[in-house]
Amino acid sequence: MAAAGAASANAAETTQTLQLPTLTADLSTQVAQSAEATQQAAANYQLRAERDAAAANAAKQAKADLADAQKKAEAKKKAQEDARKAAAERATSRSTERTTLAASTGTSTSTSSSTATGSAAAVVAFVKAQIGKSYVLGATGPSAYDCSGLVGAAFKQVGISLPRVSQDQSTAGTQVSLSNLQAGDILYWGSAGSAYHVAVYVGDGMFVGAQNPSTGIVERPLSYDPPTGAVRVL
Repeated sequence: MAAAGAASANAAETTQTLQLPTLTADLSTQVAQSAEATQQAAANYQLRAERDAAAANAAKQAKADLADAQKKAEAKKKAQEDARKAAAERATSRSTERTTLAASTGTSTSTSSSTATGSAAAVVAFVKAQIGKSYVLGATGPSAYDCSGLVGAAFKQVGISLPRVSQDQSTAGTQVSLSNLQAGDILYWGSAGSAYHVAVYVGDGMFVGAQNPSTGIVERPLSYDPPTGAVRVL
């Protein structure tokens, strides 16, 4: 009996089977969630990488913009300094010209409007009679003039028709030296043929011109604003 019971127990032990775990619904869900989390992490990583790249590009562009702005600021500063130096040089040169002209007008340009005769005297008398009137660009009288309008109107009194603009009036006659002026000569500022202003020399180192809207028609000494040249029509 004892032997039979032992044999039966051994047989029962040998007949046990190995049971494998089955894939439950919970485990499937966990696997799916793990895969989704992996994809999300990858997407987050890519997004951070793109943001980092964009930030790097923005920083690079900002640095380039700053360098460009500094370069432009330096160029502007240099241009302003060059302009200041040029203005100072022109002021010095103009001061020298005025000093030279003032010295020359003290002797060689002593012709007086009171001694002018004929047509020259008529031109001088006309421009002096306009002193105090207004300067208006494009005006030719009788209540207002611009610079070439005044000169043209003065010479029209003696039957001479001059070109309308100062550029042409500066070549309308014979070029004369500023040291040998006579009353009635046309003074010009700028170069002959491209003058930007004209007036009439009235003798005694003085000229009459329609200067600008602020001053109107005035009489001034040559040293006030030395002309570049002169032409003689009469």
